[in-house]
Amino acid sequence: MKKTTLVFLAAAVAAIGAGAWYYSQPAAPAAHAAQGKQGQQGPTVVNVVTPQRQDVPVLLSANGTVSPISTVDLHPQTTSTIVKVHIKEGQFVKQGELMFSLDSRSENANVEKAQAQVMRDRATLADLERQYQRSMDLLAQKFIAQGAVDTLRSQVEQARAVLNADLAATQAVKVDASYTTIRAPMTGRVGAINVYPGSLVQLSTSLTTVTQLNPINVSFTLPESALAGLLAAQQGGAVPVEVESGGKLFKGKLSFIDNAVDPMAGVIRVKAEFDNSQTQLWPGQYVNTKLTVQTLKDVLVVPQNAIISNTRGTFVYKVGADQTAEVANVKRLHGFGPYAAVSGLNGDEKVIVEGKQNLRPGGKVRIAEAEGKKKGGDGNGAAKKKDSAA
Repeated sequence: MKKTTLVFLAAAVAAIGAGAWYYSQPAAPAAHAAQGKQGQQGPTVVNVVTPQRQDVPVLLSANGTVSPISTVDLHPQTTSTIVKVHIKEGQFVKQGELMFSLDSRSENANVEKAQAQVMRDRATLADLERQYQRSMDLLAQKFIAQGAVDTLRSQVEQARAVLNADLAATQAVKVDASYTTIRAPMTGRVGAINVYPGSLVQLSTSLTTVTQLNPINVSFTLPESALAGLLAAQQGGAVPVEVESGGKLFKGKLSFIDNAVDPMAGVIRVKAEFDNSQTQLWPGQYVNTKLTVQTLKDVLVVPQNAIISNTRGTFVYKVGADQTAEVANVKRLHGFGPYAAVSGLNGDEKVIVEGKQNLRPGGKVRIAEAEGKKKGGDGNGAAKKKDSAA
């Protein structure tokens, strides 16, 4: 028993001694090599661009609908029968052009009757005026009393009033007679015609429509955040608006800003007016609109992907004189496509656009173009190819 216990104690002592010797030895050469490699990490390869100075138009884009300035639905103003239709569907008419003729026999007879009444009133008035003039002469010679002269004078005034009333009645009858001819209220295009010669028409009957096509409007909406810029641009003069339809570009100007913002959608309704002498814009057509609110003069432009925004603000990385990454605070003025107009730069910086995800302020960098030249490449490097693909 004692012998077995001594054997176990000797084995335990030997194991403890071996472990102490192992852990007291220096680290393996492989570990030293790995640590040395990490401590000697090279600079980050980056792509850079120089900010470009140019004029940048501030554009607002929206989907719009072509709408006519005015559309008139023609109705007769009397109950009658169509005698003749003088126009065709789809025809262009000028203002005042005859379109429909209605049965006018009854109206013409009423006009003649009213004119005859006017002629009778004039004859009666002329006779009374002659009598009144003779009575004035007789009164001067004291052959008649003053009362007789006064009676004749009132009869003359009464006859003159009757004549004026009948003249007004004649004019009213002529107006009624004019309703039997329907003319174009404006220059435009005729729509579908719903009646034919012989059709009985009433006040509720729709004859056709006339739509003004030149000039023409485009209606669209913009977010309420653009309202201040719109009003400022309108005060400065005509605001240009462009419309694209069918691969063609049309230029017009802003003509209307609504007097209230839609509280449900948070948008403002606006209209632009366009010349449509070639009738290439059609009512109801959907188009893409671009509104130039203002133009930023001589501003610096950098790629959008060079700008970083976080809790510290908005900035870009630029290459310093000692080939280190430096932070340059910027303000985004306007973004358009892959580029943005910014302030806060001088224009001669080398702004980092690719490789910035691994950068820290003060970190060493190497421009990809220089790296490519060392390797005999095309001077762009892999990072630039990646940026081009993006």
